[in-house]
Amino acid sequence: MSAKVTYVSHTGEEETFEGSAGDSVMEISTRNGLPGIVAECGGSMSCSTCHVFLEETNVDLPEISEMEDEMLETTAVDREENSRLSCQLVLPDGAELRVCTPSEQM
Repeated sequence: MSAKVTYVSHTGEEETFEGSAGDSVMEISTRNGLPGIVAECGGSMSCSTCHVFLEETNVDLPEISEMEDEMLETTAVDREENSRLSCQLVLPDGAELRVCTPSEQM
């Protein structure tokens, strides 16, 4: 049971990491020391420092919740239509996903 996430920095640098099904995009990035995702609250959805821009995907991801939608109003970089909190992007088995990190999180 695995999943793969490619992180694209605001400068265009790419890094790909593997994780397990059930991991969040935030968990995989913090476990691998990826710069660009601060995750100050550790995934409890009480900050917006794991903001990412989700590239188009056919992966079945959880829909954005009302609480996540509200938290996205507090991001350091203006939210866009494809903005998500990476702590809320829990990956199913076999998922391959690409996300872009904003220029700043705080």
